[in-house]
Amino acid sequence: MKLVLNEELQFLKDTASNFAKDKAPVSHLRKLRDDDHPNSWDESLWNEMVELGWTSILIPEKYGGSEFGLAGISVVLQELGKTLVPSPLFATGVLGVTSINQMGSESQKEELLGKILEGKLTTALAIDEGSHHEPANTELSAEKNNDGWVLNGEKVFVIDGSSADLLIVIARTSGNKGDAQGLSAFIVDPNSKGINRRKVPTADSRNYANISFEDVTIAAEEILGEVDGASDEIHKVLDFGRIAMSAEMLGNTEEAFAITLNYLKERKQFGVLIGSFQALQHRAAKMFCEIELTKSAVIAAMHAADENSNELERLSSLAKFQAGTTLHTVSNESIQMHGGIGVTDEYDIGFYLKRARVAEQIFGSSSYHKSRYADISGY
Repeated sequence: MKLVLNEELQFLKDTASNFAKDKAPVSHLRKLRDDDHPNSWDESLWNEMVELGWTSILIPEKYGGSEFGLAGISVVLQELGKTLVPSPLFATGVLGVTSINQMGSESQKEELLGKILEGKLTTALAIDEGSHHEPANTELSAEKNNDGWVLNGEKVFVIDGSSADLLIVIARTSGNKGDAQGLSAFIVDPNSKGINRRKVPTADSRNYANISFEDVTIAAEEILGEVDGASDEIHKVLDFGRIAMSAEMLGNTEEAFAITLNYLKERKQFGVLIGSFQALQHRAAKMFCEIELTKSAVIAAMHAADENSNELERLSSLAKFQAGTTLHTVSNESIQMHGGIGVTDEYDIGFYLKRARVAEQIFGSSSYHKSRYADISGY
């Protein structure tokens, strides 16, 4: 497996890099936060992403997409991660598209993927119900009622949940909490009667919501795939999401490291540059090595996804574990090397620490994926 990008991926990466630097530096996130923007992302910037074709990257060509694969959207998210760009690209362009691709009928794919491609639809995947990620612990129930379904329960920490035009809800149609099987996916209008969306304030100033469902009635055709059919398919959706999130976290890490290196070259203490202190050089060298290791893990995982490799599950957990531990280390070290000013709002470096602490938990912490990797590997 090649651990380098081909010409097409490099072009996507360069385009995203220029876009992030020119259109959405960290000051863009800062302004959205200070303005208490209801969506936590800018609609005009999102429309520019749509025009660049980023929503079509994972969509098959038969539905009008470019089908550049997970590697394509991952390199875009990596560059956007460098300036902490908030957008629906992950929730819609990765999670939404993959869910519909994996589980949807032909008619659902034609309708929904077409709307996503054109920027007319944003989605949110509602799966977690507790503070720890575990799909098998789904309790939100979907009960058959005449020609439709009735949903009852609650989902928490739904990415882009307060702004999405469409919810993809994982519900239990058979079995009990803890059962790996018995899950189904539903496409739900968030404005339906009985749904209550509550935006959750988080350290990284992004869009998350807790969503409750009370006797929410939906039509029979709004099931995504077969009854009990999401139990296996959702794992591939989550693995795609974990790899894409790992790529974004890699971008967060790279930029936090770059900012810190520049600071070491500029800050003087005792009359000399602090970058000349051997102890700090050693710590910077260790961070560099961990970042290079993370790059290899993320590239290997995204290629495994596009090649439909049997190693997908193992490599997705490796990527998420490695990206999480490296970002945790680098964000901590960056703050420490900046000293007290690192935690002040005036300096951008603090935003990377805040993003790190939230991103680490998305679809499984490093501890979760260390255990999952060991289980898959037979330890």
